[in-house]
Amino acid sequence: MQNWLLQTLSDIFIHSEHCIVQEDQPDNISTINSCEALQDYYQLSALKAQREWFSAIAALEKILFLTVKETESPLKGLIFSAPVPVLSNLSLVSHFKTGIFTTEAFSLKALMPCGDRKNGRKPLNKSQILQLPLIPNDPIAKEQFCLILSPSFSLIMVLGQDIRKTPTFHFSFAPETIQEVWATLRSRLSLLNYERLSEIDELIKEFEPVNPDYRLVSQFSRELLKNLPDLTPLAIENPQPIDRVNPKKTISCAANVAPNSELETELLQALTHEIRTPLTTIRTLTRLLLKRQKDFQPKVTQRLQTIDQECTEQIERMELIFRAAELESTPPPSPSVHLTSCCLESVLEQTIPRWQKQAQRRNINLDVSLPQKLPQVVVSDPAMLDRVLTGLIENCTKSLPQGGKIDVTVSTAGDRLKLQVISQSSNNPLKALGQLLMFQPETGSLTLNLEVTKNMFQALGGKLTVRQRPRQGEELTIFLPLNN
Repeated sequence: MQNWLLQTLSDIFIHSEHCIVQEDQPDNISTINSCEALQDYYQLSALKAQREWFSAIAALEKILFLTVKETESPLKGLIFSAPVPVLSNLSLVSHFKTGIFTTEAFSLKALMPCGDRKNGRKPLNKSQILQLPLIPNDPIAKEQFCLILSPSFSLIMVLGQDIRKTPTFHFSFAPETIQEVWATLRSRLSLLNYERLSEIDELIKEFEPVNPDYRLVSQFSRELLKNLPDLTPLAIENPQPIDRVNPKKTISCAANVAPNSELETELLQALTHEIRTPLTTIRTLTRLLLKRQKDFQPKVTQRLQTIDQECTEQIERMELIFRAAELESTPPPSPSVHLTSCCLESVLEQTIPRWQKQAQRRNINLDVSLPQKLPQVVVSDPAMLDRVLTGLIENCTKSLPQGGKIDVTVSTAGDRLKLQVISQSSNNPLKALGQLLMFQPETGSLTLNLEVTKNMFQALGGKLTVRQRPRQGEELTIFLPLNN
């Protein structure tokens, strides 16, 4: 048995009563009779565990939004994670005290004198992100985890391994499991004589693990399943088909395991999340620095603002790709999809300046013509409408040569609002990259293909049409239902 101080968070789940029962289940791995098949088995297990991890994060954000509204205290709880923050919504994260366990913090601490240096040390504040040290060879550094402590519930989520070292996703609301997890994490800080441990202990007392309302646990489980695509083709109960997979071929050729489009969707969702997470960390730290911009020279502040802008654009671009992949993995939206009233005028007021900045960076002339008064429209997701429109304009901007022109006209057409985008013919041909994306070799940029973009507008409750004009270029027309 491993030393208690060096056990992983997965070990806590493995040694629990639940996982001991699972050991009595049939061992599928024992039936795999080749190294190649075993490798494929672990790859599929890792893919499945990552998808569950990402879905759990989305479910967590949903229930956290509900609990934040119900909690009157300015500090809504504690979030500990590794190796980077897992929540990307700043309006949500700002209510929580955040700590990140990382081996990088150990290297910084090694350069500092030991002891609890209270003199001159400022007390913890809500916006401060703590870097909590782990020694470089600590086995816990190989796991991804998130520990939430709040007045109404506590939750631990771990992307780790099971007893057979197979990649597995674990989660638990049980107070006894939460306490054991924190004891394991605290032992790391105690071992390294972390100077703020006593202050963290005080915060832990304020948010001690409690038994959650069963309805909250049920809602989390429903949201987790809701965010999962159909993983039937990735089922691994019968590993025999895996023996027919040639590991020398690319993963997209694994037709005996799952259709190419489904594997591509899974990989895209995993990659976009892995890109968004560190970018969110960079943006959070940048915005914390911008709060102290009076301490910096104007050039430094300007560069920090540029970093914030670039991170925001990339995060939203990845969110758009993630949502597109999610949409393509689910059935087409019902014709009776619920629509919500949306003030298009306020959406365009926020997005048009961003469109102008994108165009200016490539020396593109963007001309936007709006009526004096814009009517309200109805869509299924107003926030996503902003991102889809921005992504569409960005695609047009990147496909044009320097000095090109884009005309955007908004008008009404019967019971629908008509947003027309006319751009010159592109001299930057796009190449297909899988089922969802297009790749532009000259600029190196990725964009959603038009069929996927059409599907996104359909899911929003609207419609996108595309016409190629020999002399005038490409004409994109978006129709959105009016709020009558």
